[in-house]
Amino acid sequence: MAEFFPALTQAHRDFIARQPVFFVATAAADSRINLSPKGMDTFRVIGDRTVAYLDVIGSGNETNAHLLADGRITIMFCAFDQPALIFRIYGRGRAVLPQDAEWAALHAQFTPLPGTRQIFVVAIDQVQTSCGWGVPQMTLDHPRETLNKYNVKYSDEDRLQWWRTNDATSIDGLPVRQPDALPS
Repeated sequence: MAEFFPALTQAHRDFIARQPVFFVATAAADSRINLSPKGMDTFRVIGDRTVAYLDVIGSGNETNAHLLADGRITIMFCAFDQPALIFRIYGRGRAVLPQDAEWAALHAQFTPLPGTRQIFVVAIDQVQTSCGWGVPQMTLDHPRETLNKYNVKYSDEDRLQWWRTNDATSIDGLPVRQPDALPS
């Protein structure tokens, strides 16, 4: 049975801290729904009604475009161990880029990663728990290092140029907010 909450509780924070993966879903009018898995210790609880995650250059920038156009975001965690649980955060998100005034304070809360390009901040509207009984039990073998290895091969200027030429719009042609520079 689903339960809704107006903000994160300590039990929710504890659950989030144990999860090695989360999923992000966004959409904008007349665009595809984007659903992306995330990991690499990139999620932070900022407060009872605010969360954030660090984003690195990878395979597109749909979240930036969708949040710019619409703002809605859903983040989902699911327990692959016991007890079973699905946990969703519903909210309004925005991209914080290196040129923004709040960048330094936010970025200091994360472990630096090669290819860092933005931090998505989510103002929580509501959180939901549900049973998760249909999710299989699995164990984490080890994190993948492929994205870090890929990004470390390129300079900040190379990654910035990539963003400006390959990730300047969403798959559906929506604009993406562009950075002045990338963090070193």
